[in-house]
Parts: sequence; structure tokens; C-alpha cells
Amino acid sequence: MKVRTRFAPSPTGALHSGVVRTALFAWLLAKQNNGQFLLRIEDTDQKREVEGGTENIKESLRWIGLNWDEGPDVGGPYAPYIQSQRLDIYKKYAEELVAKGLAYADPYSPEELQALREKAQAEKRPFLYRDHRPENPPKWDGSQALRIKLEPKSYTWDDAVMGSITLGPEMIDDYIIIKADGFPTYNFCHIIDDHIMGITHVMRSQEFISSVPKFLATHEALGWESPINAILPQVMDETGKRKLSKRHGAKAILEYRAMGILPSAYLNFLARIGWNDGTEQEIYTVDELVAKFDLSRVQRSGGIFDEQQLFWINGHHIRRLSLDELYQKVDDFWPASAATSDDNYKKAVLALVQERLKYFAELPELTTFFFEEPTVSEDTFASSKQVRKLNTEERTSLLQATVSALQTSDFSETDLEEKLRSLVDSLQTKPGTLFGLIRIAVTGSTVAPGLFETMHVLGKETTLSRLQSCLR
Repeated sequence: MKVRTRFAPSPTGALHSGVVRTALFAWLLAKQNNGQFLLRIEDTDQKREVEGGTENIKESLRWIGLNWDEGPDVGGPYAPYIQSQRLDIYKKYAEELVAKGLAYADPYSPEELQALREKAQAEKRPFLYRDHRPENPPKWDGSQALRIKLEPKSYTWDDAVMGSITLGPEMIDDYIIIKADGFPTYNFCHIIDDHIMGITHVMRSQEFISSVPKFLATHEALGWESPINAILPQVMDETGKRKLSKRHGAKAILEYRAMGILPSAYLNFLARIGWNDGTEQEIYTVDELVAKFDLSRVQRSGGIFDEQQLFWINGHHIRRLSLDELYQKVDDFWPASAATSDDNYKKAVLALVQERLKYFAELPELTTFFFEEPTVSEDTFASSKQVRKLNTEERTSLLQATVSALQTSDFSETDLEEKLRSLVDSLQTKPGTLFGLIRIAVTGSTVAPGLFETMHVLGKETTLSRLQSCLR
């Protein structure tokens, strides 16, 4: 089988991780089998479309490297790949169903339909349109909604993730395939497009499982075989109690680009939500994901979106970069005060924080003191468990001794460590106390890279100046 998968989002807002995970799995399956991955824009619900939504979809996918083989801006043998540009195709198949007696115009007004629903509710039974099929429906002229006529029966199918599934006839009803505005419904047009475009595997989120019998029945009405279905477990939010969604604060994936998340790390993180290769491996390159991905290893229960796990994985990917690679990638993330510093100095600073960097937007917080004079306050001293025990006289004494000891240092990391550890012994204090005090004086923070490395990069003149400033 020549594997062809697709990602078919609606341009109703910025893409978030719950949606993109479906795209990733479809892309991985296609790449693993030397197949094709298609992008199709399903924009038939014009009322919900958001301006710029299609561009956001394309930009988001390109950022994470999920490039499509066919689709908008790329073309392909089944263009156009935007559904609003394919209306004549859907109308053709709708007319075929009408001719076969398998579709009919809906004669009811919205008020009449609502009355039928309320009656069913009052009688405590589900509302099924097929119970109210008109005996002599009007001829469909395009001004009314068009419904497909489906006979209720049970459906059993083998899902590539969930296994054998059976759902009963209550799932089948006569649904609208063409709306009164002339646009097709998602339920109808995606089936036509998947067939025409030769899609072999359709991946859907778990909330669509109850709709699959309707899709299977529609394929039968059209005389087609259904693609392989793969129902994916939902991506849950951090509470594990509800589906990740924009409504409940899911970030758009381009927000992660703005934070300085690496595309490879984002894909690594996303792939592990609901999938593993049966090993303890947690960090994957994109090539490893392509090689190891297997639909049979996708779990059947929902996976939790843990943003802290994303940051942890991103940190690992950052540490795999060479210093030159990292330097190029963080170009837009330096604090403004770094603008006048030369490349060698900035690279030396970057080398110090690479081990601690979880995402690039942290760079200003971790490095600003390398480029501008820090502010030291009593609150900073109080935030250190060791330093807050010292009174003003004790802090002054320790800093004066430090300045004296460092006057003769060559400010190599080795010499700085030797002189300051000797000072700890001679002053009969603790390393945590002295080093913590010096760190605050030099950086304005209790948290910084290694003290000796930091002082070495800052240099002798700047370090001594900051110690004297703190003394004043």
C-alpha cells in the first residue's frame, strides 16, 4: 500500500498542540512508509472562519517542520486543496445521491425541526431525523438543505489504534450533506476528498469515534471503501480531567516559537503524548521518531500535556547543540543591553548558561547582569539562607577581604577558585556564605552560573568594580 495521510484543519483559530499531535502522527506514518502527507484546508463552515487562520496553519506547520507533499502553496494532482474552492465537486456527488434516491431536500423549517426535537425530549427519547423523513420531499433546487438517506444498522470496524469497535444503529441518522447556503458539511465533503485524493489512513481524535458509523454508511452510499481509521487518544490538559483546548487556555504553537522552543524538542514532546516505542527512551531526534513510530504503540487512553515536561525536553535538545549553532538560534533573545557587546563575549556568556537554559526566552533573566550593572538590595541578601544571617559589618568585612584577595588574581577560573577557597579557610567561614555573598554582589542574584566561571567572563575590572560598589 502506498501510504497517503492528511491533516485537514479548519481555519477557525490558531493551531494548538492537541490538534497538531494528530498532524504529527499522520506525518510520521507517511514519512516512515515513503508515502505522502497532504494538507487540506476545511473551510466550509464560513461563519466560524477566523481571518488569518489559514496562514497560521501553514506557518505553524512549517515552523515545526511538518512540510506537506501536496496542498496549499505546493499544489498537487488533486488541487485545489481548499474546500471552499471545491464546491462543484461536492455538488456533483450530492446530485448523484439524489438521482439514486439516497438524498433528499429537507422540507422542514428551523422552527418545525425544533418542535420535533422538543417533542422527543418531552417523551424522553433521542431525536432522530430519520423518524420524520418526508414521504414526498420537494425537488432539491439548491435553496434547501440536502440530507443523505442512511439505513440504520450496526457497524463493526478494525481501528488501527483502538482495535475492533462495534456501534449500534442508533449512531446512524439522515444528516445534512449540503447546507442551504450551498456549502457542504464536514461530514460529507471530507469523505469525498479523502476518496478522490487517495487517502489510505484517516487519523481523528477520540471525540469522533461515535461519528465513524455515519462515515462508513456514507462510504457505502457512495459505493466506496473506507480508508483505514485510526482513532487517537485525546490530549488532556495538565489536570488530566479535560481535553486540551483553546477554550481552556491551550497556547497556540507559535507562542512556543516566541518562547524559544526548538521545533525538534516540540515534536519530541508531542510524539510522547500517547505514544512510546516500548523502551525507556525519552529524548528523540526527528529521524528517530520517523524510524520508530508505530500506530500499534499508540495508547488507547488520553495523554497529559505537561508544559514543564516540554521545557525539560527542550533543555536536553539545547544541550545537544554546538555553541555556534546555539548562538545563531538565540540571536533575537538577548537582553537589549547586550547589543553593544562583541560576539566572543556573548558566546562566552552563552557557554555559561547553556546547561541551565530551558528555552531561549529565559536568556535575558539569566544573562542581563553580564551586560549591565546589577541592582543589589537588602531583599536580595534576605533571599539567601546563608547570607541573610550576616549583619552589615560581617558582610562588609567579608567583601573587603575578597577585594584584597582578588587584587593579585589573574582571573582564570583556576586561580579564582584557589584564592576564594583559601579565603574561606582563612576567614573561618563557610563556602556557601562567602560565595553566596560574592554572587549577590557581582550578579545581583542568588541564582547564577558557576561563580568562578561567571567572574572569569565578567573580568577583573568589572568584578572588582561591582564588589566595591556593593561595599559603598
